[in-house]
Amino acid sequence: MSPFSAFAVYFIIWWLTLFAILPIGVRTQQENDDVVPGSSESAPAGFRLVPKLLLTTAVSAFVFMLYYVVTVFFGLSVDSLPLIVPTFE
Repeated sequence: MSPFSAFAVYFIIWWLTLFAILPIGVRTQQENDDVVPGSSESAPAGFRLVPKLLLTTAVSAFVFMLYYVVTVFFGLSVDSLPLIVPTFE
C-alpha cells in the first residue's frame, strides 16, 4: 500500500469516525436550563471540540490499524467477501 493510499483510507476512516463521535456526550441548552436568548433550545451547551478530535484520531488510528493488518498481512480485500461470508442456498 502506497503512503498516499494509506493516507486516503485513514482520512476517510477519520471523517466517518468524527461523525460517529460528535454526538457523544452532547447536552443541549434546554437540558442545562441555560438557554441563550436568540438561540435554539436544542443547541449544544458546551461543544468540547478538542477532546472529540483527539478521541476521533485515536479511534480511527485503531480502525486503520485493523484495516492495514487485514489487507496487508492477511491479503483480504472487498473481493474476498464472497469467500468469507457464507451463502445460504
